[in-house]
Amino acid sequence: MAWFDLELQFDKAQIRIGHFTDCHLFATPCGEYFAVNTAANLERTLAAMAKEHFDCVVFGGDLTQDHSAASYHEFARIVRESELQCPVLWVPGNHDDLALLEEMSVGQIVRHKCITGPFGQVLLLNSKGETPAGWCAKSHLGALKDKLNNNTIVFAHHHPRPIDGYLDKHMLENGPALLNLLVDSTQVLGLFHGHVHNEYQQQFRTLPIYATPATSIQFDKHTKDWCQSDLGPAYRVIVFSKSAITTEVKWLGK
Repeated sequence: MAWFDLELQFDKAQIRIGHFTDCHLFATPCGEYFAVNTAANLERTLAAMAKEHFDCVVFGGDLTQDHSAASYHEFARIVRESELQCPVLWVPGNHDDLALLEEMSVGQIVRHKCITGPFGQVLLLNSKGETPAGWCAKSHLGALKDKLNNNTIVFAHHHPRPIDGYLDKHMLENGPALLNLLVDSTQVLGLFHGHVHNEYQQQFRTLPIYATPATSIQFDKHTKDWCQSDLGPAYRVIVFSKSAITTEVKWLGK
């Protein structure tokens, strides 16, 4: 089955989408990433998101830190035991294993990479490359171009533009190709990504680009050195109608 073939449909003029990302789980719920219990942070995040009445939520990648199959089971367990009621979609991060993500996708967690309705469409991209840096294959960009025939918002894991930080060494290496494709289509209202572990808003030509903070730890802005801070988890709210998007980040604090 081709990447965008499975469609999740909503018969609504406007939908509310939640975006959470970079949970970096371990095989056990006591695992810590830079002294932060990532499972506990994810539980807090989903508890807050459950109160938002989202139509669906998108997980932005980097599910695992220890690359264990058990960490995917942990993610599924935390979703299952949360009060979140809507479908959970995902894009792969550089830490993730596509086969394990697919295996995890049962019940509430779904494989769909296209959301459609009167509002337009939402497309979820695969930016996972062979290294921690991102890469969108030429065939994937071709399939994306064919889908850009309606008002669209796009999700990916990697950032397509530099953020003036350490993670720029692992950004989407063919970001300009993706961004120019999106803008030239005249159909795309915004691009959302994770990976950078903090909140950013940028602009490429006419396209707004939004980075959502992590549920685990955040990386300090505007430094070429690796610096992390425990600012608490965060998630993003996106309201998408046919002609507009509005969005905000909600921080939960330490």
